[in-house]
Amino acid sequence: MLEFRSNNATHRPVIDALALIRRYASVGNLTYYPLGEPVPTHRGTTGDWSSLIHRQDTRGRDRVVRMVYEVATFQALREQLRCKEVWVVGADSWRNPEQDLPADFEQRREENYQELRKPLDPGVFIEQMRAEMTTALGELESALPGSDWLEVTDRAAGPIRLTKHEAAPEPVSLRRLKAEVGRHWGSVALIDVLKETVLRTGCLDQVSAVAGGGALPAEVLAERLMLAIYAYGTNTGIRAVAAGGGHQHSEEQLRYARRRYLTREAAGQVAVEIANATFAIRRQSLWGSGSTAVASDSTHFRSWDQNIFTEWHSRYGGRGILIYWHVERGSMVVHSQRLRASASEVHAMVEGAIRHGTTMSVEGNYVDSHGQSEIGFGITRLLGFDLLPRIKQINRVRLYRPSAGQPEAYPHLAPALTRPIRWDLIAQQYDQMIKYATAIQQGTASTEAILRRFTRSASHPTYQAMLEVGRAQRTIFVARFLRSRELQREITEGLNVVEAFNRANAVIYYGKGAEIASNRSDEQEMSIACLRILQAALVYVNTLLLQDVLAEPEWAALLTDEDRRGLTPLFWQHILPYGEVKHDMATRLDIRTDTSE
Repeated sequence: MLEFRSNNATHRPVIDALALIRRYASVGNLTYYPLGEPVPTHRGTTGDWSSLIHRQDTRGRDRVVRMVYEVATFQALREQLRCKEVWVVGADSWRNPEQDLPADFEQRREENYQELRKPLDPGVFIEQMRAEMTTALGELESALPGSDWLEVTDRAAGPIRLTKHEAAPEPVSLRRLKAEVGRHWGSVALIDVLKETVLRTGCLDQVSAVAGGGALPAEVLAERLMLAIYAYGTNTGIRAVAAGGGHQHSEEQLRYARRRYLTREAAGQVAVEIANATFAIRRQSLWGSGSTAVASDSTHFRSWDQNIFTEWHSRYGGRGILIYWHVERGSMVVHSQRLRASASEVHAMVEGAIRHGTTMSVEGNYVDSHGQSEIGFGITRLLGFDLLPRIKQINRVRLYRPSAGQPEAYPHLAPALTRPIRWDLIAQQYDQMIKYATAIQQGTASTEAILRRFTRSASHPTYQAMLEVGRAQRTIFVARFLRSRELQREITEGLNVVEAFNRANAVIYYGKGAEIASNRSDEQEMSIACLRILQAALVYVNTLLLQDVLAEPEWAALLTDEDRRGLTPLFWQHILPYGEVKHDMATRLDIRTDTSE
């Protein structure tokens, strides 16, 4: 049913092998291919497979076993599809990789380079990276003798030995501050948090803009949309919310509002509007200047084992899906996306950092060890933001040298140094790398589709060049990371924010044992989008509550520097997510609207 093609003659034998399999597909009870039938040899039929594919029959003739040959061919096809060396005619994600690239790249070459802030001359780009590597390694070489937390020796366990940084002092006033919020406003129902956010930000106006106009009055539509968002975001379901009382809307009415107005795109835009409103109301004296860094990580959501499309995740040890979050330093979620259990987190990290849609400018991305790789460092360097990971086995990390010769330039780092960067390969593929980076930035193809071509099994020359860029950038980062306790703490604090965000998920998404009941991807995405809205609304309202309390001089005077460092709007001790869903648009939280300095 599918037609496979390849742009590389090297992989033509796999296409020919599929044609052979197709010719004999309707022939039953055939152990060997007929004598004299040309059987293409490809990479999948060599090595360990060779002795199984070729067998002597009863007359001692060398024959090709049909079933084994088919299995080996399909395995080779799978590997080539993964890196898009073989593609499918008429497909989208698996289409011709040439269609992933911008068609007008040549005509808009200078504009594309300017948008990525990259020089047209590959020599200038290489000299910039080489200079950064030289500086970073030189500063680490100079700092190493005086760094009691770091040791570089010739050890079997790895040349780098890094001790953990000391924990920051505990904030002493934040518990009292949160208790004051609870004392002043009492237990606040989660639905009231969403209602207050909607009334103050007007975020639901985006729903009608995305879905188009309708006959429902704006006030009625807003109430039904809030109840639908609450039903999906808490995982309790529309039926339970409709039957809970406290409002005048039936289950059929809520389901209609969900189908007609609440699309995945509309829900995402609602969350973006709440995030932008939160950025606008923040008092700089409390929260500092605008954040330019996000932390990203995945969360495993269990799902009911209803059909064969339920995925099993080996790392989390259970069935379900992955949701990848991007959360900025102030605990506001700026992007969410659903991932397959087998998907790489690198492409998800890149996708969220460049397509979050909010007003913030992302210049750095904190990730755990699963969200970084050499190709990740290469892509982020070309796209113009810093990848700031927590590297799991940093003791075994190797530092690449900026140039050949002068091995004595870094005597203290010698046990951790390896070969020089292949700058010649970067120069040869520089224009193609910029072309792929432009495709990711402009969205002519998804980041996953682009990076699928760059897997470990691929010998693509542009991939090899991106790996060299990634190795150079990773060396720059590791050299900075090892010598800077401040950077180590910064990354840990950033990742702690997203871990706290994941804990809040368990509080809000409590229905049905926090298991996703549907295996339909659109329903799963809607649940996660509404959960993101509730998270954003919680942070928005908590920001207002904290600013209201801290507007009192006696409370503001109690905050120490450590309190200000640990101040976060992501807390939920005063939130009531359970119980009857009472929905009264006339009642409001008593919050002062003046958010000026």
